[in-house]
Amino acid sequence: MDSLFYQSANALSEQLALGKISSVELTQEFLRRIDAVEPKVQAFLSIDREKSLAEAKASDQRRAQKATLGPLDGIPVGIKDLIAEKGQPLTCASKILEHYISPYDATAVEKLHAAGAVLLGRLNMDEFAMGSSTESSAYHKTYNPWNLAHVPGGSGGGSAAAVAAGELPLALGSDTGGSVRQPAAYCGIYGLKPTYGLISRYGLSALTSSTDQIGPNAREIRDLCLLLQVLAGHDDRDSTSYPADIPNYLQSLENTQPCLIGIPKEYFGEGLSAEIRESIEAAIAFYRQKGYTIVDITLPHTRYAIPVYYVVMTAEASSNLARFDGIRYSHRSAEATNAIDIYLKSREEGFGPEVKRRILLGTFALSSDHRDAYYMRAQRVRTLIQRDFLQAFQDVDVILTPTAPSTAFKFGAKSSDPLQMYLEDICTVSASLAGFPALAVPCGFGENNLPIGFQLIGNFFQESALLATAHIFEREHAYVRNHPEL
Repeated sequence: MDSLFYQSANALSEQLALGKISSVELTQEFLRRIDAVEPKVQAFLSIDREKSLAEAKASDQRRAQKATLGPLDGIPVGIKDLIAEKGQPLTCASKILEHYISPYDATAVEKLHAAGAVLLGRLNMDEFAMGSSTESSAYHKTYNPWNLAHVPGGSGGGSAAAVAAGELPLALGSDTGGSVRQPAAYCGIYGLKPTYGLISRYGLSALTSSTDQIGPNAREIRDLCLLLQVLAGHDDRDSTSYPADIPNYLQSLENTQPCLIGIPKEYFGEGLSAEIRESIEAAIAFYRQKGYTIVDITLPHTRYAIPVYYVVMTAEASSNLARFDGIRYSHRSAEATNAIDIYLKSREEGFGPEVKRRILLGTFALSSDHRDAYYMRAQRVRTLIQRDFLQAFQDVDVILTPTAPSTAFKFGAKSSDPLQMYLEDICTVSASLAGFPALAVPCGFGENNLPIGFQLIGNFFQESALLATAHIFEREHAYVRNHPEL
C-alpha cells in the first residue's frame, strides 16, 4: 500500500470515516512530508500550521459528534496564491503584493470551508499567473518532483508539484490559457479546466477575465470528481457564473459506453516531439481497442490561437493590473516624492519583467490607434476558433490532443526567449479562448523520467464525459500510481 501521503483523497476519506486515522494525524503526516521534501520541491509560498491543525481538530470534533460535512471533511487541500483566503497572504507571487493579507474568502474557498477541508497552505506560481514554468515567481522557483533539473510547468507549478510530490492529495489552481493543464502534464497528475462559468471566479485575482477559471489538481480521477463536486455551481457574486445543472461526477464515471473521439490534425504537426506523439498514438490505439470510434477532424483556425490569445490576454491583463498603483493598496515606493512618483516607482519596483512586458503589450493593443487592428480583430478570430469546436462537436463527443508539445524543459531553457515560452501554451489556449472544458490526463513517461499527458476537450458543461473517458484509461494504466523519488 502507498504511504499515507500518496493515498487518494477518497481512500483517506474512507479511513477518516472508519476512525482509522484522525484529521489531526493526517494533517500532521502531510506537514511532516512537506518538511521532508519541500527543500527540494519548493511548491509552497506560505504554510499556516496552527490554522491547519485547528481546522483539522474542528473536523475531528464534527466527526465525533456525527456531524461531518461530507467526504472532503478533514482532507488537506492547497490553494494557488491568487485565490483569496481570509487572513492569509495573497501575493500572486509578486513583490507588489508582498505583505497583502486577504480580507475575505473567494467563493471556492468558502465552499471548501463549508465542506470541512483543511486548507494547508498557499502554493507558488508564476507572477500574476504570467508564465509557463513558475520561473517568474518573485520569491523562488518550484522544481519538478520527477526531475529537479526541470520546471514543473506554469503558471500553477506549485499546485501540480505539491500534488505530484505527495505534499497534498488535492490542490486548487487557476487556468487562463493552460495553467492547470500544462503543469499537470509536466508533473504526471490530472488537471481540469472547467467550462467557463461552472466555478465561481469571485475572489480569484483577475488576469484575463474572459478566460480565467479556477480548476482542481489531483492524482486520481475520483479525487478530481470529489473536488469538482464541491466547487461547481452558480454564484450571484460572479456575473460570469452560469446556472448549469450540476451532475454527480462520481456517478458519471459509471458510464462506460464508448463514445466518438475526434483527433484534430492541427495538433499533431510540426513541433510535436516524437515521444509525445508515440505516447498519444498509444492512447488513441487503446481507446480504439476499447470500442471507441476514432474520427479525424479539423479545427482550421487553431493556427491563430497563440497570437489571438496573447493579444486578448495582455489587453485584459493590462487593464486588470492597473489597480496596483501604490495608492489604495499594494507596494508603495519609499523613494516617491509626489503622486506621479508613487504610480511610476511603485509599479517599477513591484512588478517583475514578464508582467511589465505583458502590460506594455496589452496597453499598446488597447490604445486608440490600435484597438480595432489588434484587440477587436483578435476577438473576431476568437469567435471563429469557438465555431470550429462547435462544428466538431456535431460529429464527436470529445476531442483528444496533446497537452503540451514536449515534456518539461530545463530551467533557463526558454526564460530568455518569451516567444518560445508562449508556444508552450499552443495545445491549451484554444479551449481557453472558446470556453470549453479540458482535462489533462497522464499517459506515460519520456526521456529523463519526465511525465507525458494528453488532453481531452469536451462541449460546454460536459465535464462528466471527460472524466468518464479519462477514467477508462486510468483503470488500465498505472501511470498515476508511480511516484517520484525525493
